[in-house]
Amino acid sequence: MGDIMELGFLRPLFTRLGPWASVYVDTTRATEDALKIQELRERSVASQLIEAGADGYTTRAVMERLSREPVSGTPPGRALFAAGAEVVLDVPLAITPGGVEATWSLLPHVAPLARLRGDAPSCLVAYIDRTGADLELRDAQHREAVGHARGREWQDRGHRGLPADRYEWHYRNKLENTWDETADIIATEIARQWTRGDADLVVLTGDPRERRAVHHRLPERMRTVTVEVAGGRAPGASRSLLEQEITRVREDFARERLESALERFRKGRGRPGEHRASTVDTGPGEAAEGMPAVVDAARNHQVATLLLTPDASDAGREVWIGPGADDVAVQRGEALAMGVAKPERARADDALLRSAAAAGGEVLLVPESVPGPAGGLGAVLRWTM
Repeated sequence: MGDIMELGFLRPLFTRLGPWASVYVDTTRATEDALKIQELRERSVASQLIEAGADGYTTRAVMERLSREPVSGTPPGRALFAAGAEVVLDVPLAITPGGVEATWSLLPHVAPLARLRGDAPSCLVAYIDRTGADLELRDAQHREAVGHARGREWQDRGHRGLPADRYEWHYRNKLENTWDETADIIATEIARQWTRGDADLVVLTGDPRERRAVHHRLPERMRTVTVEVAGGRAPGASRSLLEQEITRVREDFARERLESALERFRKGRGRPGEHRASTVDTGPGEAAEGMPAVVDAARNHQVATLLLTPDASDAGREVWIGPGADDVAVQRGEALAMGVAKPERARADDALLRSAAAAGGEVLLVPESVPGPAGGLGAVLRWTM
């Protein structure tokens, strides 16, 4: 399954040029030698940064942050990005980097995050019952309670033993109306939390009738990303089975999103290396493939999904950049013609991720076993020239 990484969290790294210290460190622990291993890793980070030409102030900021890492615990890895004597971003990794990598470059080296962050689709989970719902937001590393929805409880205290006559009808009708109000309240709160958050998927769990009633009350645009699973918050509900179901629907959602993006790419691409710019019979599935085409699309804010194959041959190639996210070109002369006074070299993958992040895009890591773009770089476009 390919990982899709939303890029919004990277924007603080692209508000200024570096140089940047980019550090990927394995934080897994061996029980007996944990402290010694930690010291060796920190020493390796320092030596790599100094050898790469990093300034002492920024190196010291990185080392101080790493020294606060607990000797035992999670996550299995961390990525730190520092510039100007400040650690700007500290990212937990779901997959271990398998050692230490520290670089010093004009742009932060963010491309490995697509493989190491382990981005499962973020989801908003609603645990529903007749009285309301508890809401929880989950991403690749964390889960957080984000809200509650409480309905209006009603009971006929004057008729505890209700006869099978008009009083019983009145009771049941009142109870049903009260539940309808509660379902409206739950759906409204779910929609509010989904709008204000970054969830890709909504998961409703609870009694089938109750979750179905809430599902039907959600805004139409949310229903396509909403699924129902068995379980709930009632005493005795199986948490393990519920967790398995939530994991399954997240994996299914990620797989479908991967297949959809690749299908749009394959339908939209022209010949390898060609940027199809015709406005005839083109649409949101238009694609760019190859270095010149993808760079051109990134410069014009067209990239909706950047496609990247691990160890892609084009990813490590150099492009020319300027201070702005749109300042990226394959040739130095092209950058000068764009008005960049002093073009400088940068890795293609990092430069393209900077442009995609500025345009609100995402990156899709295409597994090596899946046919992807030529050279390992491609893009699904949000609009065509």
